[in-house]
Amino acid sequence: MRRTGMTLAAITAAVTMAGGVVLAQNQRPMSPRGTAATQVGGSWTTGDEPQYQNGKWIEIDYGRPIKRGRENLFGSGADYGKTLNAGAPVWRAGANQSTRLKTEVPLTLGGKQVPAGDYAIFIDLKPGNWTLIVSNWATQKTYDPKNKTELWGSYDYTPDKDVVRVPMKVDKLPFSMDQLTWSFLDMTDAGGRLAIMWDDTIGSVPFTVAK
Repeated sequence: MRRTGMTLAAITAAVTMAGGVVLAQNQRPMSPRGTAATQVGGSWTTGDEPQYQNGKWIEIDYGRPIKRGRENLFGSGADYGKTLNAGAPVWRAGANQSTRLKTEVPLTLGGKQVPAGDYAIFIDLKPGNWTLIVSNWATQKTYDPKNKTELWGSYDYTPDKDVVRVPMKVDKLPFSMDQLTWSFLDMTDAGGRLAIMWDDTIGSVPFTVAK
């Protein structure tokens, strides 16, 4: 569905269902911004106050929707992923603006190198079969229907700017995450796993720090 074909009411409903920018009475955003970050390649100094020096940052910046009592967030059958996509071709893997991956070091995902830089992240949702998308699409800070060179969330996403598409491992958690959370797992200087968790589901993909 093209964003230009949506009515104002439909856009409002889609943003709300995706955990969007609608404000509560206390003016806090329904989906606060969050970051997941790690540092690699540095070293600890010795002395009375040890410091980690010369490390390089890898960071994910994203909107963090909350369940607020909703069930079956990802859907099932032919409707799997449709609520989270809210009319977009892929999931923004967060809320509001596109989720961003910012890395000061080159990474290898799925056997392909992702140079150091700033990227958009999306997920193609299929039942038990997720695909992480790292893309060169730029991000709108506020929604502008006339802006065709940047995306709001994942609306009007096309794959022509994809840098890499990587299958994700999808598992069930032994608990329910109330707020969507990106995290770095099993980290060493050589790499680790990017992981996204919400409700009782975790999707993850391994990566290495390229030399």
